[in-house]
Amino acid sequence: MNSEPAALIFDCDGTLVDSMPIHYVAWRDTMERHGFVFSEERFYQHAGQPTWHIIQMLAEERGVTVDVPALSREKEQEFVRIIHLVQPIAAIVAIARQNRGLKKMAVASGGWQDITRMQLKQAGIVDWFETIVTAEDTERHKPEPDVFLEAARRLGVAPADCLVYEDADLGVEAARRAGMRCVDVRTLVLRSLRA
Repeated sequence: MNSEPAALIFDCDGTLVDSMPIHYVAWRDTMERHGFVFSEERFYQHAGQPTWHIIQMLAEERGVTVDVPALSREKEQEFVRIIHLVQPIAAIVAIARQNRGLKKMAVASGGWQDITRMQLKQAGIVDWFETIVTAEDTERHKPEPDVFLEAARRLGVAPADCLVYEDADLGVEAARRAGMRCVDVRTLVLRSLRA
């Protein structure tokens, strides 16, 4: 492994953009309309997993059947309604800015491609990355390493030469399983929107 990484791979939500509190509001409001309680603590425990996966898990826990694709779309529509509240996380965006054009860079997110791109566009950084890998691009999701391995493959860089920036336990574990070094951005930044 080189001491200097050849590529940087960034998670999106909670890493490049301070969207997690806004995602939680969308989750809470959507699930309450359908009689589910989804606490903020549980929300953060499952950070990095796709919407459909979490909805399926919640339905199975309650022993009920729900239209998972429809409920996933409803939650994402609720998020898009308030996406204007999403702000960049300055400390991490500064790292991306400093390395833009110097290192290969990717985004690897458990979110959907269109929502991820909307957030990066909102932050003014969507065109900084050579590739954006999201939930649609892999069968397995964080804490499995697939999203990071796919990003490395697309960048043409060995996993050992990649450095991941992540904000969630599942993502940190996924980076470890991918054989990549990882910076837990929770040690670098404070959440300005989390009460």
